[in-house]
Amino acid sequence: MLPEELNKIISEVVNRKSELQYIELKKAKSGTPERLYDTLSSFANQCGGGMIIFGIDEKNNYDVCGVYDVHDLQTKVTQQALQMEPVVRPVFTVTEYNGSYVVSAEISECDTVQKPCFYKGAGRLRGSYIRVGDSDEPMTEYEIYSYEVYKKKIRDELRTIDRASKDDFNNDLLDEYFLKIRREKTNLARHDKDKVLTLQGMTADERPTVAGLMVLGDYPQAFFPQLSITAMVVDGTEIGEISNSGERFIDNKRIDGTIPQMFEEALSFVRRNMKNATIINNNGERDDKLEYPIRAVREIILNALIHRDYSVHTEDYPIRIIMYKNRIEVENPGGLYGRLTINDLGKGPADTRNPFLAGNLEIMIDTENRFSGIPTIFQEMKNAGLKPPVFESRRGTFKAILYNSRLETTKDSTKTASADSIEERILHFCDVPKSREEIAEMLGVESLYYIVTRYLRPMMETGVLKPTIPEKPKSKYQKYYSVK
Repeated sequence: MLPEELNKIISEVVNRKSELQYIELKKAKSGTPERLYDTLSSFANQCGGGMIIFGIDEKNNYDVCGVYDVHDLQTKVTQQALQMEPVVRPVFTVTEYNGSYVVSAEISECDTVQKPCFYKGAGRLRGSYIRVGDSDEPMTEYEIYSYEVYKKKIRDELRTIDRASKDDFNNDLLDEYFLKIRREKTNLARHDKDKVLTLQGMTADERPTVAGLMVLGDYPQAFFPQLSITAMVVDGTEIGEISNSGERFIDNKRIDGTIPQMFEEALSFVRRNMKNATIINNNGERDDKLEYPIRAVREIILNALIHRDYSVHTEDYPIRIIMYKNRIEVENPGGLYGRLTINDLGKGPADTRNPFLAGNLEIMIDTENRFSGIPTIFQEMKNAGLKPPVFESRRGTFKAILYNSRLETTKDSTKTASADSIEERILHFCDVPKSREEIAEMLGVESLYYIVTRYLRPMMETGVLKPTIPEKPKSKYQKYYSVK
């Protein structure tokens, strides 16, 4: 980072008077802080890393007090970084701000296969931290386990259940399964049925696996009561709001059964509780539209069932579907798996937490399993004139959100605002450099991925918009400015 860039960040922090998800402030006026391990760990574990800025006293109205000794500070911070596993390599920048020296230490995100980064003196379980807002929080045992699952390729979907036997499979579902195997997988169908079940991950050591019971079981919840779906409709925009009749929930249902059964019942629940809008088109014809595109709803429910975590750590947590007045939220245990980030969603093949489960559901309910779910959701919401979907992955949970509010419309309210008009707004807004977050907030769009791919990237390709840090296109400090 150049000193000029650091000066800009310091000005923003002082004006904002707060730390950030990616910025930690340390006073360092009288010496190097003795314990930086928590922050070194949380930034190394955070997507995109983070930065520690030394020489700002947040307890004294964010006064830029400067550091005691630039050289000694860097030496002692490096010594602490060497006590991390894997070792952290800070990148230092020194600048003079209003007559005081300020030092920043950029902490890069460590590779996924090396996570979690932890302080060796405390050990992996007590020395691993994660960034939550502007604080460093100890990782839970499950968060640490989530990294181990990816590194060691642990397949929780293939764990067996001691008290289950093949008698717990549903015979009708088995017949349907083998019929589809013979029709769609002729090479696999040459084997006897027991071997097919083993090769497909449905059994192991002569016992049903989690995947087997969840796809072909007679009643999976006899073994896993919470591997189900809770679905509810709220008469408001937050949990706890009471309807006019005094009810907390307009509709409330626990959905169980196999994954195909839960999928169909959950889809019916959402469809039943969706509103219908009647629109008169330009020809004067009546056109009834559902509140949300059903294909988008289908995909977010299916993704939750396929990609949720099926480990012992999460078997007490159901998938949740909540329908608010302004949105649908589908939340499942298990955050993003492997190297995948929110910004990578839908861009191509990704690591799959439950490959055997995904493959078997492709047979049973035609899930396609070709990584087309997220692009389909974006496209369906766009075709319906609705805001882009929003995806969140936080502390072991993944949430997909569909909003029923429409994109900005033109004066006659019959057409969605054109890309050209939105580009003009972006160009005007970026007379002064603005971040992705600021642009998204200005447009009223929650998805940064949508903003970047739909508008910013094409505008940069045509040369009307430029990045402030072209050599680091994915930098969290990136801003954009219009070219006159």
